[in-house]
Amino acid sequence: MAKRKNPDKANPQAAIEDGGETLPAAGGDAQDFPIVGIGASAGGLEALEQFLSHVPAGSGMAYIIIQHLDPTRQGIMPELLGRMTPMRATQAEDGMEVAPDCVYVIPPNKDLSILGNVLCLLDPVEARGLRLPIDFFLRALAAERRERAAAVILSGMGSDGTLGLKAVKEKAGLVLVQDPADAKFDGMPRSAIDTGLADIVAPAEALPARLIAALHHPPPLPLPIQGNLTPLESATRSALDQVVILLRVRTGQDFSLYKKSTVYRRIERRMGVHQIDRIATYVRFLQENPGEVNLLFKELLIGVTSFFRDKAAWAYLREEALPTLLVEHPEGRTLRAWVPACSTGEEAYSLAITFREAQEQADPKGRHRLQVFATDLDQDAITKARQGFYPSNIVADVETERLERFFTSDQGGYRVDKEIRDMVIFAPQNLLSDPPFTKLDFLSCRNLLIYLEAELQKKLFPLFHYSLNPGGILFLGSAETIGGFTDLFAPLDGKHRCYRSLGGTRVAAAFPPTSLSVLPGRGVGEPGPKEVVNIQELMDRLILRQFAPAAVLVNEKGDITYVSGRTGKYLEPAAGKANWNIHAMAREGVRHAVATALPQALRQGRNVDIDHLVVATEGGPRHFALGVQPIDAPPELRGMALVVFQDTPTSLPAPPAEAGPPPRARNKRMAELEAETTRLLEENRALRESMQASHEELHSANEELQSMNEEMQSTNEELTTSKEELQSLNEELQTVNAELQAKVDDLSHANNDLKNLLNSTDIATLFLDGRLRIRRFATPATRLFKLIPGDVGRPLSDIVSELDYPEFHTDIQEVLRTLVFSEKAIPTRDGRWHTVRIMPYRTLDNVIDGVVITFVDITASKVLEAELRQSRTQAS
Repeated sequence: MAKRKNPDKANPQAAIEDGGETLPAAGGDAQDFPIVGIGASAGGLEALEQFLSHVPAGSGMAYIIIQHLDPTRQGIMPELLGRMTPMRATQAEDGMEVAPDCVYVIPPNKDLSILGNVLCLLDPVEARGLRLPIDFFLRALAAERRERAAAVILSGMGSDGTLGLKAVKEKAGLVLVQDPADAKFDGMPRSAIDTGLADIVAPAEALPARLIAALHHPPPLPLPIQGNLTPLESATRSALDQVVILLRVRTGQDFSLYKKSTVYRRIERRMGVHQIDRIATYVRFLQENPGEVNLLFKELLIGVTSFFRDKAAWAYLREEALPTLLVEHPEGRTLRAWVPACSTGEEAYSLAITFREAQEQADPKGRHRLQVFATDLDQDAITKARQGFYPSNIVADVETERLERFFTSDQGGYRVDKEIRDMVIFAPQNLLSDPPFTKLDFLSCRNLLIYLEAELQKKLFPLFHYSLNPGGILFLGSAETIGGFTDLFAPLDGKHRCYRSLGGTRVAAAFPPTSLSVLPGRGVGEPGPKEVVNIQELMDRLILRQFAPAAVLVNEKGDITYVSGRTGKYLEPAAGKANWNIHAMAREGVRHAVATALPQALRQGRNVDIDHLVVATEGGPRHFALGVQPIDAPPELRGMALVVFQDTPTSLPAPPAEAGPPPRARNKRMAELEAETTRLLEENRALRESMQASHEELHSANEELQSMNEEMQSTNEELTTSKEELQSLNEELQTVNAELQAKVDDLSHANNDLKNLLNSTDIATLFLDGRLRIRRFATPATRLFKLIPGDVGRPLSDIVSELDYPEFHTDIQEVLRTLVFSEKAIPTRDGRWHTVRIMPYRTLDNVIDGVVITFVDITASKVLEAELRQSRTQAS
């Protein structure tokens, strides 16, 4: 396939001047072509036809179709799909090698996997019931093809494919989903979209073009490493840093210490989706489309997890590690566990279930209980985790016994039982910046460290050691180890990545592991450029530090991203969990002014100043003025605001009462009070209007929710009715199908009987329809007519005959006209004689529908008659 042309490729300097680099297409291994796994179920044939009919020839990809098929019927899907595409469509076979520009269809009653480029067929574990062939194949495809894998989810009922596309996404593959509005059955597409992992959602006919454009998008240049960088590499690094800054400003999360290769690969995937060739162009795209920043944020979070991932490790926890922990505390107590980066909660619930199972063995009296703290920085994932509801395809990861015991079937999926949900507390938290949980007995941090830079990993292990009690258990992912921290942790079972926290002197843990002052693009520990001593610059810094007002830089939510000057008089840390939000840190006298001025400045796009404010400090009340300045430039800081605290001089002490205040001072004080009163009245009016607007919005939202609730109830009733009707219709169709199959079998038997009867009589027989076309013939008829099986349907007049019977066709038409049979002795060209008997063909309804012609060989009789006549002649 021809690669995209890039006008900047021949001129790298042009790319540098534009602030980014050109992304050339890489050749790659000829065997490393993309493989597309397509999942479909009910209504899938129509969607597949629309999809394949729009795949151009020479796309360079292989397409493997996994559809839910009746295991008792022979599939004809390859023949049906072969008419819709110029590619070769074939049914998958065990050991078949996959080739580009070919379509492979799963056979009925089989599960399909892939190893390298070779397809593997397996017998399904369950012959009937809930089977998940799409999930099964997509997981194998993700493991083999990684970023060269693509998952396409088309029309279907249920949620098969959801777990598989998560695996594809985890390996940096591409996920495409048919638009639910375009799907005949939207269950599978909606389940896939609800994961938040779909890269492209479009009608089936539009998916091929988007798929090919994304997978054949030119890959970026290799990620430049620190050191002596070329100008092109420096531009790439700078653009990557800008993306990290935009993510921090928009989401409040710092990805500067995530592995650059991971961040780079995820950015490249989003660039491919939008057909953007240069990172500098993508930076501008992010600035102009804030929604894309959120999508990139979700892409970087990955959010892929499953129940009991790496089953052998969880079995070790149940059989060895957790029972040991319980036995060490025979008196019984509440054990504390922490699961950071819990995503949608599968790992946290797996831990709670495993603990309950281990407790039955080691603590049958139930003296212990477990409290699991599960945290993640993705608020949407935390919300899903709290609900404890998962699609029905978790049966692929959860054994039937566990499903029956710890889950309840609910609305087409499974909900974790309340007993297990009560053991887990979910909360939003950033492991890299928020305070950790402490005094823990168990800490499970699986498949997070592999995405972080080595410097940050070295800071997290002391933090984990600080959080765990001596003897506490650290549970890591299969690709993670403690590295050189053997003085902090000892292996319980290295194979399953299970470690114990060693006692003794605790190592001081750096907290937080990352700092707000860490610049994006420069990892912790990386040396910055050596500063040049400059007297003027040093004096400027000293003057600014001494005389510049205190100020903080905040985003629209009030989260503080930068602090300048001494802000302690106006801001103080709130008690409890660390919170870097100006609304939480503002002192009395400051909080209300900030709450009023900040949204007003951001909403109106102008500076807002409030004077004559008083804040209570340890040294007494202090007067100050507050200013909020919205920021429009540079683009990286657009949408943020600078909050400035300016000290104002206090009024001079009043003279003795008997002397009375000077008129000028009294007038000044009156003016200040009037200004303060006016300001308070204005704030009160604004607050009243805001409350009124909020009340109206809440009232409107309540009415909309009530209306939506009624509509949902009505829709639910309609769906229930439709489900019952479909079930009834399905049963009727199965009955009709069984009857038709029985009739087909009867007809087959009758046809076989008739064929054997005709052949056994050794009588040449022809069956003609009303237009004298051959309907059937007995094998002996081939001795008189040049007939082959392909002649069925041809006119009899087209067939060469051995009969010396010129009026043959005239006699046939006469029989059809008069319905009187005809019988004649007719010779053949080789001297043989046959009795030709022509009779009307009558149906069971006594309708004439052609003729039946029999040919009886009477040559022997004719010979005897001739000999008899000759004998008589000789006798006379």
